[in-house]
Amino acid sequence: MKNSSQRILTTHVGSLPRPDGLIAPLHAKDTGRDYDAAAFARDVKASVADIVQRQTRLGVDIVNDGEHSKSSFAAYGRMRLGGIEEAKAPANAAGATPATKRGETRDSLAFAEVYEDLANMNAARRAQGAIRRSLRAPPTICAGPITYIGQEAVAADIANLKAALQGAKVEEAFMTAISPTNLEMYHKNEFYKTDEDYLEALANAMNVEYRAIVDAGFILQIDDPRLATHYNRAVNSTIEECRNFIALRVEAVNQSLQGVAPDRVRFHTCYSVNVAPRAHDMELKDYLDLMLRIKARAFTFEGANPRHEHEWAVWAEAKLPDDIILIPGVVSHCVHLVEHPELVAQRLERYANIVGRANVLASNDCGFATSAAGDEVHRDVAWAKLEALAEGARIATSRLWRSKSAARGAAT
Repeated sequence: MKNSSQRILTTHVGSLPRPDGLIAPLHAKDTGRDYDAAAFARDVKASVADIVQRQTRLGVDIVNDGEHSKSSFAAYGRMRLGGIEEAKAPANAAGATPATKRGETRDSLAFAEVYEDLANMNAARRAQGAIRRSLRAPPTICAGPITYIGQEAVAADIANLKAALQGAKVEEAFMTAISPTNLEMYHKNEFYKTDEDYLEALANAMNVEYRAIVDAGFILQIDDPRLATHYNRAVNSTIEECRNFIALRVEAVNQSLQGVAPDRVRFHTCYSVNVAPRAHDMELKDYLDLMLRIKARAFTFEGANPRHEHEWAVWAEAKLPDDIILIPGVVSHCVHLVEHPELVAQRLERYANIVGRANVLASNDCGFATSAAGDEVHRDVAWAKLEALAEGARIATSRLWRSKSAARGAAT
């Protein structure tokens, strides 16, 4: 995994706005519906080629496929796992899964009118957005032994990204994959006797996908927002109970990474899109020590939105591995204002003063299109934010490399 040995390198969390024409076939593919597979394959290959070029034009050094073969960072997993079936209960039934029905959270209970207003605002957005949001995945369950059956799909993803990288001026490329712990949440267990058994099966299955990505020469990014969001969803749980929950899921992530070298892995957690008050997010100080047990070299996290920007100080106080790479969000995915490049540079310099300039990459808080529904910032804002990120990285570089000191914690 490359670090910022000569300058601050730029990257992003993974999901980038998809062309409107891909939305319906992506949804059909990831929900097991009929679609034109040949046309879809051609369109995805072309879209990946275009998005790689767009990233390089915007100044992104470490690129990916924009997740353009997936309807969302999570939903794609359904068709890559044997043992997952569509639930017989209707989507609005009491047992609907989190994939189709957002349950109550501490935040939505405290700000009920705000969430109602936000829902009305989203419903009034442009027509294409309304179409996207109408494409909801049906509830699914684990009804049998979990196996990995996505070899052909991940091979196609790898081939598309490799083709798109031909002649592209990039430092490195990565691919994202969902964690077993989020699969556990989206596909309710109705087969295994215990949570531990279900997590073990999911971890072993996803290990096939993770190894394929790394064996192809790419950096693997594990997407695991559940690590940070569980506390908000578990409205009656204490911090300690949530820490116990997280600790078990950290073990599952590590099991899923068997045979994968830590220096080929970056781990991402976040607080979901949730363009809302966010007053009840779990604080970084309450789970950072558990997250650092994950066998990854780099960690990507929210560091730009107003609820979590102050937590750079938590990293400064933590006991960190010497070779850790921090990939803080220095532009937000849920704030429509485009950050000034000078602010981006200041944020990067804070982290460089903690772990050294070589061990910081510039990124965003979370994906700019974590689902095809696209409830995040407008795509034009996303591109402007990536431009600001690249410019801010250049400003930070000019100042950080002015100093001869690159030592961890050294003032620059």
